[in-house]
Amino acid sequence: MTETGNHPLAKDFHGASLLAFALPSMVMMLFMGLYTLADTLFVARFVGTAALSSINIVCPVINLIVGLGTMLATGGSAIVARKMGRGDLEEARRNFTLLVVTGAIVGLVITAVGLLFLEEIVWGLGASEILFPYCRDYLGVQLFFAVGNMLQVLYQNLFVTAGRPGLGMALCVLAGVANLVFDFIFLAGMGMGIAGAALGTGIGYLIPTLVGTGFFFTGKSKLHFQRPRPDGSVLLESCSNGLSEMVSQLSTAVTTFLFNAVMMRLLGEDGVAAITVIIYSQFLLTTLIIGFSMGVAPVISYQYGGGNGPKLRKIIRVCFGFVAALSLLAFLVSFLAGEGIAWVFASGKERVFQITKTGFAVFSFAFLFSGCNVFASALFTALSNGKASAAISFCRTFGLITVFLLALPRIFQVMGVWLAVPLAELGTLMLTVGLLYRHRRDFFI
Repeated sequence: MTETGNHPLAKDFHGASLLAFALPSMVMMLFMGLYTLADTLFVARFVGTAALSSINIVCPVINLIVGLGTMLATGGSAIVARKMGRGDLEEARRNFTLLVVTGAIVGLVITAVGLLFLEEIVWGLGASEILFPYCRDYLGVQLFFAVGNMLQVLYQNLFVTAGRPGLGMALCVLAGVANLVFDFIFLAGMGMGIAGAALGTGIGYLIPTLVGTGFFFTGKSKLHFQRPRPDGSVLLESCSNGLSEMVSQLSTAVTTFLFNAVMMRLLGEDGVAAITVIIYSQFLLTTLIIGFSMGVAPVISYQYGGGNGPKLRKIIRVCFGFVAALSLLAFLVSFLAGEGIAWVFASGKERVFQITKTGFAVFSFAFLFSGCNVFASALFTALSNGKASAAISFCRTFGLITVFLLALPRIFQVMGVWLAVPLAELGTLMLTVGLLYRHRRDFFI
């Protein structure tokens, strides 16, 4: 089968058309960042900063779920797009279905194991006596929606591969609106506390999951469900190729744990609340870069699979220029609006406000370096070079940041915490430049 010429990924992209194609993914990720930040704001306002701290305490478990889903999604999407680029649609559909079934099974296992060992997990993540009941209630509800969380992550990527990024964006917006509405109902209206926030988030997961499953059953796109063939090599390649995204999420889980532990030691629950605000704000400010990288990755994989060197080189040049502009924008917003963001979350909590405001002033410099690192990692995944992608992700989200986070606070106290991320991103940027040069032949240069 060779019906590839009219596929949306096959067009001759230039700057504006590439941005237009990636825009739905960018809007989707931006909206995810906005409603995630709004979710934490509801908790801060209607439950308290202790409850806000508890979300960050159990965040590593959520990182694990998202990491597994993203690993399957990005690594598998590269395989599916590559086979579509070669014209092998039937095999691409079988692989796609296998990925979705695998994601659902993994989600069920996480739910079962997580609920069985819920209290042990919460204590192990470092919850204090004050934070334990909040952590238990929030994580207990979230675990019931692990399958929905896994599948909505998968579909976010696979809608783009199917040439329907607009549908993914619409579902993300709908899920975000539903999350906020249910947050208001459960927290402000019904007084359900932090369990209500978790329930609202879980309902948000189900919207893209259920609609996406129905869409891929209809056969209205070239990519749809087809009886899968058990193929360990496809799953192994998906996991290997998407390893960087898994590394990124697991590393985030570990470093979040370290951030919480260090801040709890230095400043107590208020310090954990402050780092929670900054971490969630960081996610919001990098959503456009993440979304752009997600949006263009299938295009890169498709052109790479088709062996189209000139198109691939042009696309990559445009991408790096755009990412540089977004990185500068994220830095300016963080540096100039950090105090305002801190006030929104911590008005009435003077100590939390002062800690957060100081953190933003230093932390903002990380955005100048992180954009190139994020896109380069996605680029290598799209080119099926999981090792290079994983090296970048490991360095920026675990390797360097862990070293700095363990060493710098011993010298500079809290200031060392804020310096850890910018220095880690700068060090990773040096690695990224070296890897891009070393693997330049992958770009047909």
